[in-house]
Amino acid sequence: MKYQQFIIEKFGFLGNDFLEEIQKHSSQVKIKGKTEILAEGNKIKNIPFVVSGSLKVYALNDGRELIYNYIRPGETCLMSFSTIFNDFVSRVYVVSEEDTEALVIPATVLLDWLIKYPQINKLFYYEFDLRFTDIMNMVNDAVFHKLDKRIMNYIKQQITLTGQNPIKLTHKEIAHNLGTSREVVSRLLKKVENEGEIIQTKEGIKILVNEDVRI
Repeated sequence: MKYQQFIIEKFGFLGNDFLEEIQKHSSQVKIKGKTEILAEGNKIKNIPFVVSGSLKVYALNDGRELIYNYIRPGETCLMSFSTIFNDFVSRVYVVSEEDTEALVIPATVLLDWLIKYPQINKLFYYEFDLRFTDIMNMVNDAVFHKLDKRIMNYIKQQITLTGQNPIKLTHKEIAHNLGTSREVVSRLLKKVENEGEIIQTKEGIKILVNEDVRI
């Protein structure tokens, strides 16, 4: 029932003929949290549309992660989507941040649909707009914000994604995702904790709720 509702809400504008085709060709998958589902250089066979949970899209540089974006419910991976116009080879890594359910469509089928149902390009441009905004926010964060602000923005992003506050995040994990060291993260988190912005307990990092955190 959940998947049926998702299909109608996401693809209903393409008409009944398309809905029949997507019922025929799509599959439903459940992915455990922290599972790598795609690596750089992999041949892309399926395009995922997230129904619940979230996926992290990132690249690796000298063993450090550069996060491009998170795929939330109702969204798909633009980097995977875009390969169907070229070579079907992934240029990114995709990992499930939490237990995730997704609707997957074979990439070759989706390519055929782009010809048969040209309105499906609306999905591509919608995803492009979302990802462009994500990248602009990432660039602004890196250029204009100090590391303590970037750390806080990252924690708030994870709270928004998961709906959990406090949230279980290790200092090492934060450092890995922001390209810094665990020692630096620990020092800056202690600083913002002393300033009264967060509380660190065995349950995780708790941000005092304000207008910047939506949970």
